[in-house]
Parts: sequence; C-alpha cells; structure tokens
Amino acid sequence: MEIKMPIKIPNDLPAVKILNEENIFVMTETRAISQDIRPLKILLLNLMPKKIETETQLSRLLGNSPLQVDLEFIHTKSHKSKNTSAEHLFTFYKTFDDVKHRTFDGMIITGAPVEQMEFSEVEYWDELCEIMEWTKTHVHSTFHICWGAQAGLYYHYGIKKYPLDKKLFGIFPHRVDYKKSILFRGFDDTFMVPQSRHTTVKAEDIKKVKELKILASSPEAGVYAISTKHGKQIFITGHSEYDSDTLAQEYFRDLNEGKEIEIPKNYFPDDNPKNTPVISWRAHANLLYSNWLNYFVYQTTPYDIEKIK
Repeated sequence: MEIKMPIKIPNDLPAVKILNEENIFVMTETRAISQDIRPLKILLLNLMPKKIETETQLSRLLGNSPLQVDLEFIHTKSHKSKNTSAEHLFTFYKTFDDVKHRTFDGMIITGAPVEQMEFSEVEYWDELCEIMEWTKTHVHSTFHICWGAQAGLYYHYGIKKYPLDKKLFGIFPHRVDYKKSILFRGFDDTFMVPQSRHTTVKAEDIKKVKELKILASSPEAGVYAISTKHGKQIFITGHSEYDSDTLAQEYFRDLNEGKEIEIPKNYFPDDNPKNTPVISWRAHANLLYSNWLNYFVYQTTPYDIEKIK
C-alpha cells in the first residue's frame, strides 16, 4: 500500500484548492489536529510581490514528499506589499516578531525583485539581516532562493553580487559539479533550471570561503547551488519552483511596459511567444526539494525541536 504524507497549510489558503486539483496531498489544520506525528516545521519568508503565486509553487514542491510538513508564512513588517491584499497577509502571515522565540526544522527565504539595488538600499534590509542572523541558532537548515541566496551569501560571508551585461532570462542546462552531493542525489548529468536575474555571484569569490562548496553550475548561467558543509545554509541562484508560465508572464509584462527584454532562452518552442512553453525542469525541481527535506532536514534535525541550534 502506498502511503503519502501531506503538507499542512492553513484551511483557506488559495493554494489548497489548486494543489488538491493537482493531486498534491494537502492536510488542512483541522485534519492535522487528529494526527499523532511530529511534522517538520518549515518557515517560509516570502519576499516575492505575488505572494499567493509563490506560496502555491513552494507548497506544491514541499507537498510532493513522503514527509509531513507544517508550513508557516512570514513577511517583512518593514515593507508594505503592493501586490497582495492586507486581508490575505493578516489571515495567513505572521511577522518575524511573532515567531522569533521559536525554532524550526527548515526555512526558505525567497527571492525578491530588488537585485539591482545595493543591499543596504533595500527597504527591509535591516530586518532581513536580523532574520538571517536568527537562522544560525533557530533553524536547522535554511534554503535561500535567487536574490535571497545573494543576500545570504553577502550577509553571512561578504560575497558580492555583480551586474550582468544583460538579463539572464530563460531555461538553462546545468550540471552537478560535486558528484557526492546528496542534495543532487538522483539527478541527471544535465538538468534544466529557470533563471531570471540581472546580477550574479562569482565562483572565484565563493571558492575563497572555506565553509562553502559549489555543488552545481551552468556554463552560461554560472553558479547555481552552494552549500555549507552540513547543509545548514543552502543557496540556490535559480527559480526551480517556477510554474510553466511564470517566465511568459514576466516577458509579456516587461514587453507591455516598454522595457527592453529578449525572448527567454530555451523556453517558447521555436522561440515563438505564441507557442505554449514546454516544462523541462519540474522533475528536477521536485527532486531538489525532496532531497533537501529528506537529507538536510528530516534525517538530521533533532526530534525535540527545542534542541535545534
């Protein structure tokens, strides 16, 4: 008999209906009360403008695992969201002040559309620094995405980001550089990753930091995955969580706003924006998050969550 453990999210979160229709096992808070299982406590700091979209994308990946995950959301109090209603934030989100007395098995820090600004110019930078410092003693493993990865590398290790000549935009082939990495266990020699950014970090800067190891990279897109020795901190420069149409939305948005934007690489069939994109990264995205949950959270986190340090 096949047994699947679901992700637990708030009863009325918009993602519940979407994921149920996709046959992703979702457990509402009401059902979870009757379960006598210690779920993995995962905290998501959502810095993306379209928070509902990001909630759904990451809930989908975390829910496709045999482990029960209790997912909670926080947002920055020092920034007022323009794209997500105050009602949604009030209903489903907490702030750092609400959770900083607790410990978590894992945490995800998302990207944000602020990469062309200096870190210190970002409205919520001081608050984010406080959160990243807190993760060192209150979270077993922290998973940073895109600008969140750049912010983490800069805060923890002083690694700078550099502007690209033009936006890195599309789906790019990547390779596993460190073959013994259990984060990439089961991966093909080449795997595809969505990228959408104006800045990058340099491999030579990362290699100077003895605590860090480059796990995967791309000849065209650069460094993709970096980790500390035991995975306390993981940094991912791409957007493996993206939906099939996310890059299309970004492309047409910029086009409509009159911005200079190239067609995303390896995305639209025949490079024709009228054609429906073909997903080439979903299997590896699911494996990436499943490996993180299993090897870096579940198998090494203390059963007594208060012992996390």
